[in-house]
Amino acid sequence: MTRDDGRVASGAADTAVSPETSGQRAEAAGLSRRLALLLMGGAALAACSPMSRPSGGGALLPPPTGPAVSGEVLGTGTVRVALLLPKTAPGNGAALAAAMQNAAALGLNDFSGNDLTVLVKDTHGTAEGAAEAARQAISEGAELIIGPIFAAEVGGVGPVARAASVPVIAFSSDPSVAASGVYILGFLVDGQVRRVVAEAARSGRKSIAAIMSQSAFGNLAEAALRQEAGRYGMRVVAVERFAAGGEAQSVAAVAANAAQIDCILLPEGAGVAPNIARSLRSAGVDLTRIKLLGTGVWNDPAVYGDPSLVGGWFPSPEISGFSAFASRYRSTYGGEPPLTASLAYDAVVLAAGLAKTAGAQRFQLSVITNPEGFLSAVNGLFRFNAFGTNDRGLAIYEVTGSTPSLVSAAPRAFTGA
Repeated sequence: MTRDDGRVASGAADTAVSPETSGQRAEAAGLSRRLALLLMGGAALAACSPMSRPSGGGALLPPPTGPAVSGEVLGTGTVRVALLLPKTAPGNGAALAAAMQNAAALGLNDFSGNDLTVLVKDTHGTAEGAAEAARQAISEGAELIIGPIFAAEVGGVGPVARAASVPVIAFSSDPSVAASGVYILGFLVDGQVRRVVAEAARSGRKSIAAIMSQSAFGNLAEAALRQEAGRYGMRVVAVERFAAGGEAQSVAAVAANAAQIDCILLPEGAGVAPNIARSLRSAGVDLTRIKLLGTGVWNDPAVYGDPSLVGGWFPSPEISGFSAFASRYRSTYGGEPPLTASLAYDAVVLAAGLAKTAGAQRFQLSVITNPEGFLSAVNGLFRFNAFGTNDRGLAIYEVTGSTPSLVSAAPRAFTGA
């Protein structure tokens, strides 16, 4: 299978995980709606019957049965899953790991009656450390691996987990490390671009240009733009790619064709997109007529209040879900969670929901890749694809200079395969 960016995806033939029968797959499909209710209702159930609140990211408690466990654990259930985090990595890795462990503990606490024990393992932020953490977790009875965060770590974990037929739900947003049995939960730029371009097409816009970096991120964004524009019959007037600091030439090229353009895709984040928007205005581009389109990296308070991007659209899970999660996180841990931390919350709640709903099938690939997907109270609708990437049901917001305005609500169900 070839991806939009030209890379070849790993296929099911090279995985050690055995395929399920058609009967098992049909039975798995029937679990989705019950599981969606569990994922959405976890916090409400916890309010009726709360577990003891975690302190400092989790207690050091032994699970009730199974092989001996080393290190930290969250929960005391009979179903063991691993949480792989870069707890001693350099840079910001350790701080991110702490936030994600807190979020995982919050998810476990919110899901009343869960039957999980989460084995927390340190990857040290390296592929080798992640591989060793996966081996240790599997030897201690982990049936599912949640994490790690970074693409290199996922690359280290994949072969170990696949050889043991243990599925992985990682936090990476790099599709190159996805494969059958190794699923990435991160927010993927190609799906974001497709959503915002589709919304622009549905609003009547017929032509588009783009200004984006010469990077892997830009490669994925461009491929998705061309695919979606072709689907809707939109004319791609120009796609300008720039090296760091070289935006001016790209801006000039787009400005020269402004009369032919209905919208401009600026997939870069708060450190770049506002500067490009200001440069476009300085070059005479009428951004009251031409709609600016962003990606999920615009879901940032630094973008919300930036006057240069007012009127622009960006895709995101519905912001109210993360806001409610962040409020609970602050009240529990006294700090502000990064957006990525919500993935750890979702993954643990998903594992708890599968364990409660699917019984012995809980982590079979046919259950994890259910085409109906899952509905999270934090990040909305999502599903995993057979080759490890994901689809998300995203909303569209408009930048207003303060709180973003909802343009198009996120879907509550998938309508296609």
